[in-house]
Amino acid sequence: MATMQKFSDYKRLWWVLGIGIAALILTFGFNQVKAAQILVTVLGSILALLMFIDMVQTLRKGNFGVDLLAITAIVATLAVGEFWAALIVLLMLTGGDALEDYAANKANAELHELVANSPRVAHRLETNEQVIDIDVDAVKVGNRLTVRPGEVVPVDGQLLAGETTVDESSLTGESRPVDKLAGDLVMSGAVNGDNAITLLATKTAADSQYQSIVKLVQEANSQPAHFVRMADRYAVPFTLTAYVIAGVAWWLSGDPVRFAQVLVVASPCPLILAAPIAFVSGMSRASRNGIVIKNGSIIEKTAALKSLGFDKTGTITKGHLTIDQINSETGWSPTELLSLAAGVEQHSGHILARSLVSAAGENIPPATNVQEVTAQGVSATINGQLVKVGKASFVADDAPQVDATSVFVSVDGDYAGYITLTDELRPEGPAVMSELHDLGIHNLMMISGDRRAIAEQIAAEVGIDQVFAPKLPAEKITVLKTTPKDLRPVGMVGDGVNDAPSLATADVGFAMGAYGATAASESADVVIMKDNLGLVPAAIKIAKDTMLIAKEAVLIGIAICTILMLIAATGIIPTIIGALFQEVVDTVTILYALRARGIRKKL
Repeated sequence: MATMQKFSDYKRLWWVLGIGIAALILTFGFNQVKAAQILVTVLGSILALLMFIDMVQTLRKGNFGVDLLAITAIVATLAVGEFWAALIVLLMLTGGDALEDYAANKANAELHELVANSPRVAHRLETNEQVIDIDVDAVKVGNRLTVRPGEVVPVDGQLLAGETTVDESSLTGESRPVDKLAGDLVMSGAVNGDNAITLLATKTAADSQYQSIVKLVQEANSQPAHFVRMADRYAVPFTLTAYVIAGVAWWLSGDPVRFAQVLVVASPCPLILAAPIAFVSGMSRASRNGIVIKNGSIIEKTAALKSLGFDKTGTITKGHLTIDQINSETGWSPTELLSLAAGVEQHSGHILARSLVSAAGENIPPATNVQEVTAQGVSATINGQLVKVGKASFVADDAPQVDATSVFVSVDGDYAGYITLTDELRPEGPAVMSELHDLGIHNLMMISGDRRAIAEQIAAEVGIDQVFAPKLPAEKITVLKTTPKDLRPVGMVGDGVNDAPSLATADVGFAMGAYGATAASESADVVIMKDNLGLVPAAIKIAKDTMLIAKEAVLIGIAICTILMLIAATGIIPTIIGALFQEVVDTVTILYALRARGIRKKL
């Protein structure tokens, strides 16, 4: 299977079928049995040689595969003149590959739908209000765009004119329509409602939400899973067992046909097909539930998690911060301070930025030269003045320390004031932590950049075991790296730009990607596309389900093959019948692995 990927699986299957039909015509139409045997023998020898060459290349890479059994089965059946059995084995191998491709495409259909719906064209408004159609990749930040009724929003943008209802189900999984008013942000990939709207592009196509999701989709299933290699390692005892049973059967019976009979039913397709199909099916199931898992190896790590870290803001809390107090210095009114802060933060994806922009409403000045410093703040030029917004240490030396979630502001290096914000816990938080404990993850950590007192209060309310605060991004990485070996693998859940390094460092990074930063989603292994923390334990459940089904499918295939080998060793099963039995084993194994696509097993 894996060794013959130089050829199209479907073409290879049709080639074998064509040879089979030709052999049938020669045998039963023209009574040319010898010619049919020669035809099948030549084909089988060529394929066996190709498989042997590829097997040697696999061994050189340090991976032991199960193709040796398939090669031996083909050679043995051809050597003893059982060319019909050899043809069935060849049909089984090529048919198994074709069925695997079909199953993978079927299971991955939801993911590929995102790519198919990717926006291609944008309608740009010129200064004379003329509309010009341009390629979506040509859109620049600051362009005015028109989105017509029923069209897909091409890039992330701010609604300038009109109001509408958009469908964000392809982004968040939520079927509920979302109302958008002037000033609201609209994500690319959302489907516009019944009204035409005008957007100000805030991101290019490459940086927009939908295109970032497409990148995740294209990465999905691109790397071989560790468990697939485990399936290959099952082949070592399985292969030895097959050769021992076949050899003993030949020795006791004195008939070399007995050797071929055993190896025919020992074909390793269940080992090769079961795990990959189960993983792709599990990834598809996750996708349907609003969870993007980047590749199959993440499923195994997710199922084995023993520790899980959480960021606080936007992850454990709702992330819908509201303004509490505005404390401005002499010379600045509260309204002016909020306006400056919103002007600088309007291009940032951080949760505090969204709150400031929302509170300022239409009183947001334009900003240029915007620069964001991870975990510190944002600076920009407004009305010719350098405005800094962020942590006290970032904006000015004389900014006070405040025991609340705050944003500090300075203008041309002079401290101008601070704004405090309040947040709420996610209502599902306590239930999520309890569910994670029930799933066997007993080391739940809050790793936050916020003050320790606030972090400890939130952690106590939701049921988190340990608190690490305040921590900068580099310090968060240290916490993850120093997690004891007996508490690994360790995962991390976050949503902001400052979480991206931690998500990349953790064994499994979970990004709250519905409204989180693109950088966090790209760094993560699992992206939660709905604004629901409950999907984190759901992802772990799906991973555990998938791993269980994958292992069961492999073991079922091994068990059935072993039983058939023992029966075949007695000579009861003719070679050609054994080859047909193996087709049944393949089908059973594949169908069982496909259960990972939709069946929820009790954990």
